[in-house]
Amino acid sequence: MSIFFCIFASEIVCACVGVRYVRVQLAINKSVMTDFRTLCQHRRSIRTFTSEPVEREKIDYILQCALMSPSGKRINPWEFVVVTDVDVLRPLAGCKTYGSQMFNTAMAGIVVALDASLTDTWQADGAIAAEHMLLAAEEQGLGACWCHIYGRAESEAMVRSLTNIPDSYSVLCVIALGYKNEERKNYDLQKLLYNKIHNEKF
Repeated sequence: MSIFFCIFASEIVCACVGVRYVRVQLAINKSVMTDFRTLCQHRRSIRTFTSEPVEREKIDYILQCALMSPSGKRINPWEFVVVTDVDVLRPLAGCKTYGSQMFNTAMAGIVVALDASLTDTWQADGAIAAEHMLLAAEEQGLGACWCHIYGRAESEAMVRSLTNIPDSYSVLCVIALGYKNEERKNYDLQKLLYNKIHNEKF
């Protein structure tokens, strides 16, 4: 039996001669981003998710993007804890009085923990990695939201307890992930805060 493959844009058409045609749709975001600005325009904080599980392949893609984020002196002080167990995710919704309710519906979470003893730029390194994850999630057709943890002792203790993070690591944030169950408008380029931009001098 002879087999041949034909590639057409976003599809692979696989034909087993004399048998039948099988069309396989590639797992790509339906709303393909044509440039980085468009990706940024589409990325909004999503706090309500459907019950559809997030594929491990997409989580791994997001983590790869985080691992390629810039880090001061390439020290890479971060550690990422992936959470998909709802028995851990749902209690995360109570780690703060406000701002953590997205974990009532999130289908995955990524905790960003860092060893602050390694570098004085650890917070910046963690924030850059988290931003990479937020943008990668949007590019993969997922919703995502930053839940800030650092500086809130009780919240940090709760996240550390739920995910077995050692006391020697600081918990910066938890990224909530899932398929979007809410619609938010894209950023309007005409309404951006251009008054925040200064040329040559403040």
